[in-house]
Amino acid sequence: MKGTMVREDETINPVHGSLATLPAVTMNVVSGTELERLWDRLVRQYHYLSYQKLLGHRLKYLAFIGDTPVAALSFSAPALKLAARDCYIGWSPLERKAHLNRIVNNSRFLVLPSVVIPHLASSVLARALRRLPRDWEEHFGIRPWLVETFVDPSRFKGTCYRAANFIRLGPTFGSGKMKKGYVYHGVTKEVYLYVLDRSFRSRIGCVQKVRLFHRPSPLLSVEALAMILRHAGWHPLAMPSVELTESDVERIAKELVGFHEQFHGVFGRKEQHRLGLAYLTGLLSSKEAKSAEPIALSFLDEHGVRPLQQFLKTQKWDDGAMLGTHQVLLSKTISSPEAMITVDSSEFPKKGKESVGVARQYCGALGKVDNCQSGVFLGYSSEAGYGLLAARLYLPETWFTDEYEERRRFNLVPEDCTFQTKPEIAAGLIKDLDKNLFPATWIGCDASFSDWQFLESLPKETSYFAAIKANTQVFLRRPTMKVPPYHKRGRPPQKARRVRGRAYNVSDLVSRCSFSRVVLAEGAKGPLMADVAAMRVYPSHHGMPKAKVWLFVRRTMDGQIKYAFSNAPEDIELSELAKASVMRWPIEQCFQDGKSQVGMDQYEHRSWPAWHRHMLYVFLALHFLLRLRVHFKKNSCPDSTAGTDAGGSSAPP
Repeated sequence: MKGTMVREDETINPVHGSLATLPAVTMNVVSGTELERLWDRLVRQYHYLSYQKLLGHRLKYLAFIGDTPVAALSFSAPALKLAARDCYIGWSPLERKAHLNRIVNNSRFLVLPSVVIPHLASSVLARALRRLPRDWEEHFGIRPWLVETFVDPSRFKGTCYRAANFIRLGPTFGSGKMKKGYVYHGVTKEVYLYVLDRSFRSRIGCVQKVRLFHRPSPLLSVEALAMILRHAGWHPLAMPSVELTESDVERIAKELVGFHEQFHGVFGRKEQHRLGLAYLTGLLSSKEAKSAEPIALSFLDEHGVRPLQQFLKTQKWDDGAMLGTHQVLLSKTISSPEAMITVDSSEFPKKGKESVGVARQYCGALGKVDNCQSGVFLGYSSEAGYGLLAARLYLPETWFTDEYEERRRFNLVPEDCTFQTKPEIAAGLIKDLDKNLFPATWIGCDASFSDWQFLESLPKETSYFAAIKANTQVFLRRPTMKVPPYHKRGRPPQKARRVRGRAYNVSDLVSRCSFSRVVLAEGAKGPLMADVAAMRVYPSHHGMPKAKVWLFVRRTMDGQIKYAFSNAPEDIELSELAKASVMRWPIEQCFQDGKSQVGMDQYEHRSWPAWHRHMLYVFLALHFLLRLRVHFKKNSCPDSTAGTDAGGSSAPP
């Protein structure tokens, strides 16, 4: 037997070269031989899944070049249920039970890291498959017809399997066996199948079935789509740290249908119920691509692509009423008098120049000036949870020139739309918000919105907490003001000017601060600590003092320092300011969740209506995820989500 000279504990020599110049590859079955321990060691040491005892019948192979092992494979029992495979075969549950033993699973495949030989993997696979039917029958008395395997797309592209003529069938459901049932974990793999016996269907007595659950007819009703979601192939995003059973997934699908039904009153035609539900489902699914076309192909069919695009761009339905219903429903979950209304912008990198609002401008996602769209968003956070309430696309001033008139018309920009700065847009969104639904103590914003015209326009019953830059200037004492003397030339001066009083950068005042250490939030790795301080100052605006406010300084444990202004009452406790300083985090978390989980940045719409309707459905998707967190007792309050939510950061921004 080849390889008998290799001891179980011996280091494997590197092998480099090409298949044409090296000695021929040989395959050995090592199950039950003295080389099985070597197979176990190599797989345990080098395979990313390590080595676990294989289920049912199993064969282990080692591939050699000369006396040096270069690859290890194993074949064992197949998955009991596998939607993509079972649909491809077309068998019934009874037929599957009778003939499942005709399938074997390629449970491990390892090319040793010290081996660098182009095309070796597909060559080894082909050699193993040629002898597998004979070896399996010799060892277990039954000849297999099919070989299945799973490929983790986050690690591998499946190139060697495709080169060896495996068929890619699609993703797994994302669940694992546990006791007598299955638990949904959301980690999907690609299913590949190799046909050993082309007459396998005639031997079973079945025919391949049309995959209706992936390609429903465009005439399907909402009820039919609901059944598809509940029973065939759809699965939601995995909830962090929550194991979902099959019944959980079915219940979530049912609740999603019921959730969307609450918005049916905004639609003009029943067909729009189905299109809206399909779009919301696609955003919440674990599908990799979440623009209109792939969503339609996954949950409608090829005839549904154009209607779904038109649903978002030109079809008549009341998206304003949908937003209002969303706000009413969300307020019942998260509304609190001690809450914070938050405003922020988010950018979306885009190529080309035809999409509405695209221009070269600062893009936060890229950290530089580049081609992108930018939207202004209104959020809300309280101890009960957080969510997005409204949004408007920012149109740069160049978009209102004559040069852009045709693009505005093509992208359906409202004729009465005029240029507004981002702070002006934010002020309008806050003004339009129903304060009875969303009462608040605070309004929070980052430094890009710390514009005095914006801050002074905010409702007087709230206090702002506005981040500022380190070079923002303040006075520690109100400077002496005086109208300059008239020198008998021109008009007499009427405005007072500063004649005495020094202005400081806020960064220069850190050494004067008396810091207190506080716990800002409970993060994934423990409490998030910071040193905080506050002092009363007069902000400088064009060299002139504004009304006295709080300067709040936060220094994190890694030395980062953040600054903010607040017009909170003079007698407010430092702990209340520290609490307010973390209440703006959830809008950042909404952006992160939106982009990492529900396709917020994956749209391919160019028009004004489609951009806003897409964002509205992103709001609904995040709203539904909040409901799931509450249902599964996930802590959704801002103090914890900043460090613990899936995709969230472990430290405050």
